[in-house]
Amino acid sequence: MPSESPAPAAEILLEVVGLSSYYGPVCAIQQADLHIRAGDLVAIVGGNGAGKTTLLHTLSGLHPASAGCIRFAGKDITRAATHRIVAAGICQVPEGRLVFAPLSVEDNLRLGAFRQRDQDWIRRQTQQVYALFPILAERRHQLAGTLSGGQQQMLAIGRALLGHPRLLLLDEPSMGLAPLLVEEIFRVIVELNSQGVTILLVEQNARAALRIAKRGYILETGRIVKTAPATELLADDAIRRAYLGY
Repeated sequence: MPSESPAPAAEILLEVVGLSSYYGPVCAIQQADLHIRAGDLVAIVGGNGAGKTTLLHTLSGLHPASAGCIRFAGKDITRAATHRIVAAGICQVPEGRLVFAPLSVEDNLRLGAFRQRDQDWIRRQTQQVYALFPILAERRHQLAGTLSGGQQQMLAIGRALLGHPRLLLLDEPSMGLAPLLVEEIFRVIVELNSQGVTILLVEQNARAALRIAKRGYILETGRIVKTAPATELLADDAIRRAYLGY
């Protein structure tokens, strides 16, 4: 009986080769190589000042690449403008959430759909966000600036989902949140990934990130020093001592 052929690997959605990024004379990202396949949940962990946010900003076009190449869905986006990158399907949830405080929850969500023209799709997607975060449905008419930090994080994720992302970039989603809210945010991240959303998660809370990720990258002073399946990184004594606190 012939053996079954192995299942084909998912397409590489994001490929980064030799990426460097500077702030003036300071090299914040140094020759970084990474890839993300469709359906992945990948974590990038590292301490303060490691370059995690700079890496995401460079991928999003918010900060220019100084060297290297970024390819998304097979197309070179290294020098693309941010709005072109968003149009291609990369949506970022920024560190600190950055919701539009004077606007309602519902208006914040609608701003996430600024590129969309299909009003039926916008309504359906908004309802899906409300199903994911019921508290946002309850407070849809409340000003975003009056929400708690956890609720603002939910809103920031929901706003990004209204952009119809092929790749969702999450920058420190647990920052400043109480433990129970951190648990809820990470549960939602896992649920979104199970629904087919490809996610790149940047987190200082390395243990929590690696517990839900499929693969991980360790970033140290702008350099990727190790990459492996998340379970392998969690079991690595040196990684545990340096980043996981036990």
